[in-house]
Amino acid sequence: MNGSQLLIQSLQAHGVNVIFGYPGGAIMPVYDALYGGKIKHVLCRHEQAAALAADGFARVSGKAGVCLATSGPGATNLITGLANALLDSIPMIAITGQVASNLIGTDAFQEIDTLGLSLSVVKHSFLIESAEEIPSILEQAFAIATSGRPGPVLIDIPKDVQLAEVNHQTMSDVDQNSPINSSEPTVSENTLMPIEQSLQPSDINRASHAHAVAEQLLHLMQTAYRPLLYLGGGVQGEAVEQRLKKWVSDINIPFVTTLKAIGFAQEHPMNLGMLGMHGLVAANQAIQECDLLIALGVRFDDRATGNLSKFAPHAKVAHFDIDDCEIDKLRQTQLSSVIDLKQLLDVLLVKKAELSVDPWREKCSKKKRAHQWRYDHPGTGIYAPRLLSCLTRLTKRNAIISCDVGQHQMWVAQHCQFNSPRKHLSSGGLGTMGFGLPAAIGAQMARPDDVVINVCGDGSFAMNIQELMTLKRYQLPIKILLIDNQSLGMVRQWQHLFFADRYSEIDLSDNPDFVNVSKAFGLNAKRITKAVEEQDGLAWLLEQTEPSLLQVCIDNKENVWPLVPPGAGNHEMINGEQGYEKTDH
Repeated sequence: MNGSQLLIQSLQAHGVNVIFGYPGGAIMPVYDALYGGKIKHVLCRHEQAAALAADGFARVSGKAGVCLATSGPGATNLITGLANALLDSIPMIAITGQVASNLIGTDAFQEIDTLGLSLSVVKHSFLIESAEEIPSILEQAFAIATSGRPGPVLIDIPKDVQLAEVNHQTMSDVDQNSPINSSEPTVSENTLMPIEQSLQPSDINRASHAHAVAEQLLHLMQTAYRPLLYLGGGVQGEAVEQRLKKWVSDINIPFVTTLKAIGFAQEHPMNLGMLGMHGLVAANQAIQECDLLIALGVRFDDRATGNLSKFAPHAKVAHFDIDDCEIDKLRQTQLSSVIDLKQLLDVLLVKKAELSVDPWREKCSKKKRAHQWRYDHPGTGIYAPRLLSCLTRLTKRNAIISCDVGQHQMWVAQHCQFNSPRKHLSSGGLGTMGFGLPAAIGAQMARPDDVVINVCGDGSFAMNIQELMTLKRYQLPIKILLIDNQSLGMVRQWQHLFFADRYSEIDLSDNPDFVNVSKAFGLNAKRITKAVEEQDGLAWLLEQTEPSLLQVCIDNKENVWPLVPPGAGNHEMINGEQGYEKTDH
């Protein structure tokens, strides 16, 4: 057995059955080891797409996605995908080939310092120096990628290490000195601390810690008049979701979600929707009026908070997250803990909260009703929000929707419904154009029986259009909904609002005929241009059993509303062309 064969055996031992990649010289021994094996390799047509496909696979499956590339440009092309996974807390293992050990540092053909280049966009990087290290490093890599706050890990393997002969080892022969032994979050003493003091770890066990945290949180809730839950990407995963749904049902207080938590209990009457720059009015106003903000699995991102000094100005903040770096990083808290949300929720579910917040519930419900979306848009042209609302209705909230980045991404966040956050795939932290199609490929590989839809804009679609070949090769029945306004719509909107209509390099009116382009790649394709065609067009797309594209032509002057301008608070939303809409206190 050589190093490459040991690598593949180690991957199989970790349950890997799909890898996304692109071969090349320095990774060729690994591809030889893959030949005829049990792991399915998906040949993407660009390494960036391979990384983003692994990302999509991980988001849907909850397992670490795996991608593979050669040295030099193969490795550098993975970097955007790694950064995307890091900012959105997605578990991923990226394996790159490297020039032979004796050539490292000599500027050899396709040599790059992959380990050094990757350090800022991964949780951890490894450079394997001997084939015997492979099982141990794989063990550590998967543990790091999936433990605590998930994220990507890179493993760089020189070609000579891939070819080196090794003695047969069982998968249990793993170095036990892993650097990732997690600390036990606890409280500093057996008695409860004052409410205004954050909890700190000590040597009390996890159960005691969770009980202590829950007691203090319940005290805050019972003394609040306007409590609000603020839910982020950390609530994803079936274990947390089910517990949180039960607790939300028990306490029945209003809650808002970030982009990454969209899909959590969307049918719940106290769900006020997404907050932030393009958040819903009721959600943003509730943030500004609450007196207790309970933040679960969030990082107080600038797109969610707006002007941080104006965010939740009347609220005490209780913040719970698995990543200690996020606690008190941007907003000082009155109660905080680094804790597994499952453990906290297990305690909260048996400790009943007696809340007297009926006026607050009614106020939030009234605002939610008052600001419901209207879809009676005038004119004969296609109205994207209505189209996407219709898509949700036709799919019964059960489809996986993978977005690219731009206006269409925000329209999906505002107007589509999901039965789980894992079915809404969107590049949140990095905002990666070209994310949608590769992520849809990864999602379809993870859930082959699910309906997977890529909603994209014409700008983003062109970023990774070569992956249409991947769809055709593997006959993935992905449905592409291309919302085409012949411009970089979000940039155009900002240039209209904040740069005096100085439209600089946003015109895409010379796009090719995307229907004919798609047909050339072997897809079924169709175009609609009128409002009366919306429902029939979507029905046609959803009926397709092969890779298909529906091009939807819209007016390039359509904007995403509401919008919180740069430097403004979330209550200072621009709503259409009518100026600022401020919350009444």
